[in-house]
Amino acid sequence: MKKKLSLKELIAVGSMLFGLFFGAGNLIFPAALGQQAGSHVFAASAGLLITGAGLPLLGVAALGISRCSGLAELSSRVSRKYSLFFTCALYLTIGPFFAIPRCATVPFTVGISPLLKSEGGGSLPLALFSLVFFAAVLWFSLRPGNILTWVGKILNPVFLVSLAILLITALLFPMGDVFSIAPQGAYVEKAFMSGFLEGYNTMDALAGLAFGIVVVNVVRGLNITSGEAIAANTLRAGCLGCGLMGIIYLAVAVAGAQSRGLYPISPNGGETLLMIARHYFGAFGSFILAVTVTFACLKTAVGLITSCAQTFCQLFPRAFSYRIWAAGFCIFSFGAANLGLETIILWALPVLMFLYPLAITLILLALTGKWFENSVYVYRSVTAFTLAAAVLDFIHALPETAVSSLHLDGLLLAARNYLPFFSLGLGWICPALAGLAVGLIYRRLRRRA
Repeated sequence: MKKKLSLKELIAVGSMLFGLFFGAGNLIFPAALGQQAGSHVFAASAGLLITGAGLPLLGVAALGISRCSGLAELSSRVSRKYSLFFTCALYLTIGPFFAIPRCATVPFTVGISPLLKSEGGGSLPLALFSLVFFAAVLWFSLRPGNILTWVGKILNPVFLVSLAILLITALLFPMGDVFSIAPQGAYVEKAFMSGFLEGYNTMDALAGLAFGIVVVNVVRGLNITSGEAIAANTLRAGCLGCGLMGIIYLAVAVAGAQSRGLYPISPNGGETLLMIARHYFGAFGSFILAVTVTFACLKTAVGLITSCAQTFCQLFPRAFSYRIWAAGFCIFSFGAANLGLETIILWALPVLMFLYPLAITLILLALTGKWFENSVYVYRSVTAFTLAAAVLDFIHALPETAVSSLHLDGLLLAARNYLPFFSLGLGWICPALAGLAVGLIYRRLRRRA
């Protein structure tokens, strides 16, 4: 019985995992972080690495160690109804509602639109680009059995070569001294925490729960059969993929900070990357960036469509086939992408603030479950307390006009006054700990009864 992947297989699986995780959003947010953090870039990057690389690794590890068949089975430890709700919400968020449409709008905005003569590119070019983009995504996604080849051996190497050209040049010939750049905004006093929260935007902790089963299935396909060996090899591949992701996060953040030596802060990380590319390579730099970002998003979109379609086939086995789910998600994503990047980001934030606490607590419970025997009382108590706080975080992230129209200002004021860390977007921490204490106490009382 085979118990360990060969080095070549491990690299291929780790490369595939990295390719599934790392999209253009993972380039944009570290670049923006670097510009704003300045001399505090390393402290801010440390926070980003926790939520942007550490949590995704824990998500993959949680599925491997728990030996669950996917997120639906893992979240069913709370209840079946909650499992259906949370699994659908998570996959739709990192799928056709937000992340997949962003995979098309980001490369267009950052890589394609600057190459067009008209400012912003217009709606027709976006429609044409997203049509071609999702046609390619669908072509790859309809061949899920070859995902290791498409993502790990073809799309990912093309992306890495394009990115390496840009980053190595920027680091070898810096535009300024990082330690002489003054930090801005929240990064002046709260660099680490600001970087920590910036990692939410990558959606990678959510993706870790979604992609974990993809890695597990690929490991099984390489003749690893025992549960213990699958968990161990999944964790090794996760360390490799997420480690590479962390290295690139740091390099992009440093390059962004160095750019402040010659240029002011850009409106967003995409313009920062474009500015860096044009500085070193002129007009050709725009082409390099377009290739880098497009391939980054293409490979991520393929992984998302594949995971979403497979999951919904399992959740609703009598509804549609895998091919129909994949095609439907591509069509929906095409329509959502044409709403524009700003609209997608605007409405994604409140949903992320709601889902992230639930995802983090589920990951931590799965990893520590052996110490409380995966008690349903602990799972339910922690989730219930966290869910209440997550609703408040959701409301807090809504546009002010929406909060006022719903007359929720008083509720938010009370939360700011009485819920620790709420103003930082971490108001769920204390309720989650309270839920853990209640769950453990109730479990002990039930055992004594």
